[in-house]
This record gives sequence, structure tokens and C-alpha cells, in this order.
Amino acid sequence: MGIIVALVCYTAVAVIKGKLGYDDSLDAFGVHGVGGSVGTILTGVFAEKAVNAAGADGLLFGNLQQFGVQCLMLVVTVAFAAIMTFIIFKIVDAVIGMRVEEKNEIIGLDLTQQSEAAYTVIE
Repeated sequence: MGIIVALVCYTAVAVIKGKLGYDDSLDAFGVHGVGGSVGTILTGVFAEKAVNAAGADGLLFGNLQQFGVQCLMLVVTVAFAAIMTFIIFKIVDAVIGMRVEEKNEIIGLDLTQQSEAAYTVIE
């Protein structure tokens, strides 16, 4: 499972991110989002009672139901994360706003928000 997830995560970070052009400087989505999703599904495929007697067999051991449970939980988790993110976004936007002033963007957020000049060119 680790090899499969590693290859999928590498593809998500090195190929798909570049093609879609989304901003993820720490590759959190490509590693944790994609890797966690693939791992969740593969758990439903490879699960085996011989490894965890308290668990259930997966798809490769004849248990389609466990595979279905894993897929359902993935959908529920993604929906929960999306809904909660939207709610938190709206609350923060209402309370303090989601954008800084345009002049701060022009000067640079390193300098105006963190008082750091690491990447700011001062003329």
C-alpha cells in the first residue's frame, strides 16, 4: 500500500499540481489529501483478519461490504471537510475579512503582515 500511495502522491505533486495550477506550497493536499484518500480505499481492498483479528477482510478476501464502507467514509470525510471549511471561511470573512488591503499586497505581505523583509525588495 505504501508504494502505491507514494507513487500516487508523487504524481499528484509533480504532475497534476502543475497541470491544474493550484496553489499548495507545502503540498499538503497532494500528500495528505490524495495519500489519505488512496490509503483509505486501499485499506478496503487489502484488509485482512489475519493481520487484525478485530477488523474485517477487504475486497481481495471476498468482502465487498468493507470496501464499500471505506469508500463511503471517504465521501463523508471529504463532504465534512468541505462544508466545515466553507463555514469557517465565511465566519472569518465576516469577522476580519479574507483579503488584506491592496496597498499591503503591493508592498508585500512579508513586510506588512509579518514585519519580515526576506523576499521584499525595498527601493
